Amino acid sequence: MYYMIYSEDVADSLAQRKLARPAHLARLQQLAAENRLLVAGPLPAVDAEDPGEAGFTGSLVVAQFSSLQQANEWALADPYLAAGVYKQSTVKPFRKVLP
Repeated sequence: MYYMIYSEDVADSLAQRKLARPAHLARLQQLAAENRLLVAGPLPAVDAEDPGEAGFTGSLVVAQFSSLQQANEWALADPYLAAGVYKQSTVKPFRKVLP
C-alpha cells in the first residue's frame, strides 16, 4: 500500500537541508530503485520553482510500504529529521486513484 509522508520544516531550515540533502536523497533513490516511490519533493516557501533563500516549508513523499508501522519507521529515520530540518512528520495511508 502507498503511504503519504508529509513533513514540516523548522523555521530557517535551508542551511540544514543543504547539509543533509545527499543522505536524504539516497534513501529516496533506494525507494525508486525498488519501484516503491510514487512521488517525492520539497514544498517551496514561496510560489516559485526555485525559492532561493526563502527555502522550503516541508516535503512530501508518497511511497509503498508493507504497513503503516514500516512507513512511520522509515519517516523517523529520515536524515532531515536527524539534522533538525523537520519539526514533525505525518504518515497516513494513501490510495492512488488517478492517473
